[in-house]
Amino acid sequence: MGNSLLSIDWDYFISTENENIVSYVENKRTILDLWYKRYLKAKTIGKNIQNSFLLSSEVEDFWNKIKKVFYFDPKVKVYVSESHALSYEIAEHFQCNEVYLFDAHADLGYGGLASLNFEVNCANWLGQLLKNKKIEKAHIIYSPYTKEKPEYFNQINKKFNVNYLHFNNLNKEIETTAIHICRSGAWSPPWFDQKFKEFVNALGIPYKVIDCPIRHWKPKNLSYADQLQYLMA
Repeated sequence: MGNSLLSIDWDYFISTENENIVSYVENKRTILDLWYKRYLKAKTIGKNIQNSFLLSSEVEDFWNKIKKVFYFDPKVKVYVSESHALSYEIAEHFQCNEVYLFDAHADLGYGGLASLNFEVNCANWLGQLLKNKKIEKAHIIYSPYTKEKPEYFNQINKKFNVNYLHFNNLNKEIETTAIHICRSGAWSPPWFDQKFKEFVNALGIPYKVIDCPIRHWKPKNLSYADQLQYLMA
């Protein structure tokens, strides 16, 4: 078996009734300010946006299932970040030849092969790893809540070795040198951040946090000036 990176996006566990959230930029505006804006706009029509998102119960038993399939190197390194783009650097650093991605998004690049001509970002890092021959294979395990379909990436699928798998179809004893868990705050609501922390700690392996800022979610404490600022975000 090859040397693999296990890459997990927190939004794998999150379902939403909300419209698709599309962003290739991750900054304070997209990971926090826009969540307040969505909350305030929904409130004006009598809705609580927090009721539109659900955290899957799968999060409670996820690591137990993972450990039955993946074999962690005794010196396995674990990283936690805001952006999923960090997976590119991790895979390159550890010379991984395969990536196993659990995500609501394929991160192969949106817009066909042309999308791989841009810099590495949260939307194309996996496609960039394939294009730049940093890895040989990509295995994507979609969230049950994903709105994507493999055929959206036909150009990339035909050119590179991309497999779309279900959890039950994974081989056993997948050798894993590194694990990356990303929060992807542009897609994952800040009110789930405590659950995210609990999820990371439940792995039971020391980890290094890289650029994952604390988000303070206190919508009931917003002043009138705060509300205006967020509505203009």
